Amino acid sequence: MIVAIGLGTLFLLLAIGTPVGFAMAAAGALGLWLVGGMSMLTGILQTAPLSTVSAYELITIPMFLLMAELVLLSGVADDLFKATAAWMGRVRGGLAMATALAGAGFGAICGTSTASAATLSATSLPAMLRQGYEPAMAGGVVAISGTLAMLIPPSVALVIYGLLAEVNIGALLIGGVIPGILVMLTIMATVYTLVLLDPSRAPPARPVSWREKFAWLRVVGPMVLLFGSVTGVIYTGFATPTEASALGAAGALAIAAWYGRVTPPALLRVLRRSAHGTCMIVMILLGAHIFGYFFTLTQVTHNLVAFVGGLEVSRWVIMALILCGYIVLGMFMDQIAILVLTVPIVLPLVKSLGFDPLWFGIVKIVTAEVGMITPPVGLNCFVVARYSGRPVQEIFRGSLPHFIAHIIIITILVAFPDLVLWLPRTMMAN
Repeated sequence: MIVAIGLGTLFLLLAIGTPVGFAMAAAGALGLWLVGGMSMLTGILQTAPLSTVSAYELITIPMFLLMAELVLLSGVADDLFKATAAWMGRVRGGLAMATALAGAGFGAICGTSTASAATLSATSLPAMLRQGYEPAMAGGVVAISGTLAMLIPPSVALVIYGLLAEVNIGALLIGGVIPGILVMLTIMATVYTLVLLDPSRAPPARPVSWREKFAWLRVVGPMVLLFGSVTGVIYTGFATPTEASALGAAGALAIAAWYGRVTPPALLRVLRRSAHGTCMIVMILLGAHIFGYFFTLTQVTHNLVAFVGGLEVSRWVIMALILCGYIVLGMFMDQIAILVLTVPIVLPLVKSLGFDPLWFGIVKIVTAEVGMITPPVGLNCFVVARYSGRPVQEIFRGSLPHFIAHIIIITILVAFPDLVLWLPRTMMAN
């Protein structure tokens, strides 16, 4: 009964629009009071904030957010789509393929899939519509390309999963590289197939000279170098993820200064936005910490693991049900909220079934992101519709082929775990 009250309070607060961190903290506090009274509640509230923010790895989050804001300030990110379009534009459907490449690039500097989708809506979508692309296909590829932001390292979502699941954060970030590339190639292959079936969806673009192509490479070169440096030092073990995030922020500051964009007012705005994002994430983690105490004391997770362990079904059936649940959650919620709500409950079950928690984290990110292009409340589709002025039904229709393609790639990642685990293993072996 107490568990039902706690969960009911949480869902009620979320339904009325309470920020997820405050909703989890309030519901967890109510549950703790019902379980152990005021003495237990005050004891946990006195220790939980310090234990939440004292993790050394938590420094990674504000540094990655600061790196993203500084790269956006430099203006290099604005040229990313133009550079990819110059190289891919002559191919029929090339602008849509360039959108997937740009989505991977934005993913290397952007914190959330919705922000990435909004950025792509302002850059790549108008270019495709001006060239005569089918609006539904153009909107669909923008919506799905935005989802790469939470998978391509450096990813804030993977850092948070690592903190919640107590998994090596460096290995997690490196583990997202191959799946991120595969997802990007899947988007491009889907576009190629759609254009092959109906060439009218994407008219051919004007040819671009080699001189112009290499000129654009020089423009985006600093950002590529920054991403490669951050990922490279983590992979080689030369620096920890925390140290690499600080290196990335310093490199992004140098790029912004090189382009003459660092002024006191601009720097203040960047620092303020990074601080706001960090405070939001820390509050979510604190709320999850309090709610986690409540779940631990009521033994919900232990009972769930025991119940599922007694079922006479294949562990793959249970995993399929878990992933379907993440698709549904992705329709309604942001990735970070999904992480803090579900990882403390689901991860012990996943471990009891014999699955690798690092592999599960990557597959979970890909699966929940698919929900963000799925009706009725696929958040990325609504973001694209809002920023482009196109009907949301059109964006959903254009996203359907990518939904099917992503189900296939998720199946492949589940069937072949080494696609996720091989690179982290080689990193550990170094």
